[in-house]
Amino acid sequence: MLFISGKYILAKGFRGLALFPFIFIKRDSLRQDKVFVNHERIHLQQQKELLLLAFLLWYGLEYFIKLLHYRNRREAYLNISFEREAYQNEKNLNYLSNQRKLWAFTKYL
Repeated sequence: MLFISGKYILAKGFRGLALFPFIFIKRDSLRQDKVFVNHERIHLQQQKELLLLAFLLWYGLEYFIKLLHYRNRREAYLNISFEREAYQNEKNLNYLSNQRKLWAFTKYL
């Protein structure tokens, strides 16, 4: 996992973005935020399982479907299976090392 400054890349309202093996961050102080880093590490694991291209295609397709359903960008984003897994487990700092099973995001579909 490599941190890269993304303050000019990230859209308004976003603090970070994981693209294997990088985490783009809005502010350097986020490197010390254990919950934020864990959230992004969950995304890195998802990307490793699906390979990056398949992850991006699935993420985009699921976002589009959720957008049609919710008609709200924020609600669509929060209900993507990858985000649901990451948000629900971001505070559990042992999730990746002890508890997460392969393809765990599928239980959030």
